[in-house]
Amino acid sequence: MRTRNLAITSVAACTALLGIAGTAAATGSTPAPSPSAKSPTGDGAKSLCKRAPKIDKRLTKALHRLQGNAEVRGSVARLKKRVANAKAAGHNEIETFLSHKLAHRKSLVPTLQQRQKDLAKVAAWCRTQHNSASS
Repeated sequence: MRTRNLAITSVAACTALLGIAGTAAATGSTPAPSPSAKSPTGDGAKSLCKRAPKIDKRLTKALHRLQGNAEVRGSVARLKKRVANAKAAGHNEIETFLSHKLAHRKSLVPTLQQRQKDLAKVAAWCRTQHNSASS
């Protein structure tokens, strides 16, 4: 009798816990769309034109940092030196980690350069739109 009561109590406790966990997981997995959320009505050209100079400064600063010499924190050259130091010290795990980080950092340079070129075209477009709107 005691074993049966213990088993029934255990099953009830597990069911209650799973029910609470399932409800919590279900409510946290996909939030319902907000009733005040609106779909975009345009392409955001006005705000992009407004932010273009700041974006250009950020891109220039990031490229300058990445292309800096070994004394510049965050540069590709500095990370290359760290990889070489890890290899010389025989720290294989550190070398592997830094090598992967270096590969990612190197891949950022052409991406940022392309964004800078694209942004220059956007800025030129913004200037023509602004001039024609004020005419």
